[in-house]
Amino acid sequence: MNIGLTGGIACGKSTVSAMLVRRGAILIDADAIAREIVLPGMPALQEIANRFGMDKLLEDGSLDRKKLGSVIFADETARRDLESILHPAIRRTMRERMDAAEKVQPDKLVVVDVPLLYESDLQFMFEAVMVVYIPEDLQITRLMKRDGYSREQAEMRLNSQLSVEEKRRRADYVIFNDKDIAETERQVEAFWRERGLQ
Repeated sequence: MNIGLTGGIACGKSTVSAMLVRRGAILIDADAIAREIVLPGMPALQEIANRFGMDKLLEDGSLDRKKLGSVIFADETARRDLESILHPAIRRTMRERMDAAEKVQPDKLVVVDVPLLYESDLQFMFEAVMVVYIPEDLQITRLMKRDGYSREQAEMRLNSQLSVEEKRRRADYVIFNDKDIAETERQVEAFWRERGLQ
């Protein structure tokens, strides 16, 4: 079985994915893949520089994420342009890794952590989708604390994604991560047992 794991920014996907991995799941991280495909020398990095300018690269030739982020979070067209560069390569690599994991260990749950799963219309790739949920006001508070953003910066990042309420509505499984860690753990264990996973 495979599932797509998603949620809003600062909702705790990493916490939940770690709980699933501890139980034996295989994790594929779309963010890690996204970082791999923009390493110096990779075709996607050159495409980004061509579209957004060489000033979006650091002196060592790597991507200046902050500079690029300041452009794409403020400009819908720029964000779509970036997605058209990154998404095909990310999807291809995700599919290759899912197929390899399912071939080598067919009895294991394959969890694919995809922050923008619904925004990218990737639900078709998975047997089910799990959303890690916290209310939006808590999301903003956590994001400000975690990344040092102002409220305005945090809200801008939230507004660039589908609302966490809409993600919750579309999910096959929801893990509520707005209480203590023990409660989150209890829900993950219930999911694991309900699915008869090993």
